[in-house]
Amino acid sequence: MMTDDPALAIRTDIVRLGYRLCDLGLAPGSSGNISARLADGRIIMTPTNSRLGDLDVERLSVLAPDGGRIAGDPPSKEEFLHRAVYDARPGAHAIVHLHATHSAAVSCMDGLDPSDCLPPLTAYHVMKVGRLPLIPYHRPGDPALADQIGSMASANAAILLANHGPIVAGKSLAEAANAIEELEETAKLFLLLRGTPTRPLNATQIEELHRVFGAPGGAQ
Repeated sequence: MMTDDPALAIRTDIVRLGYRLCDLGLAPGSSGNISARLADGRIIMTPTNSRLGDLDVERLSVLAPDGGRIAGDPPSKEEFLHRAVYDARPGAHAIVHLHATHSAAVSCMDGLDPSDCLPPLTAYHVMKVGRLPLIPYHRPGDPALADQIGSMASANAAILLANHGPIVAGKSLAEAANAIEELEETAKLFLLLRGTPTRPLNATQIEELHRVFGAPGGAQ
């Protein structure tokens, strides 16, 4: 093991987070990817075609600030999504992207509000996720997707990709993970409550949460 690697703690945290997300059933098969940006600009990322529950600390991709691979296996094919978010959010140091069942299901629904796909059903969604805008469908790997994410990520820490799933940025791996888990739980509630009259939080209640706890995401 690379015990002299100053990024070892982050690498270990990514592996542990991958195990947890897989155990929670949020990362089926080889779907989903995780990254962390270090203070020197390097990016640690899960490799392509890797199962989040089977990650290896020494095989994680280590990428230079300019995108070149320094060590580890080739990075996720969705590396360009992560870079687009990091470029738009200088304060972000971690990103989690999942194809989790309930949020992916919401991403396939017609008639969503593209400016905010999920209603503010709970205080915790408001506090951890905030607004969840929708990006229209693009084929996997389409460079145009990065352009749209970049234009939207500066004001939103969480974004939903149509017919795909959510991507969430945070100041730390823990913050990004907590937010995307809360997003998935809210998506589950949203689907369970379809057809049932609901009572989302109103603007005054949301403003109070922002005043007391701060607004998640926001412009970078």
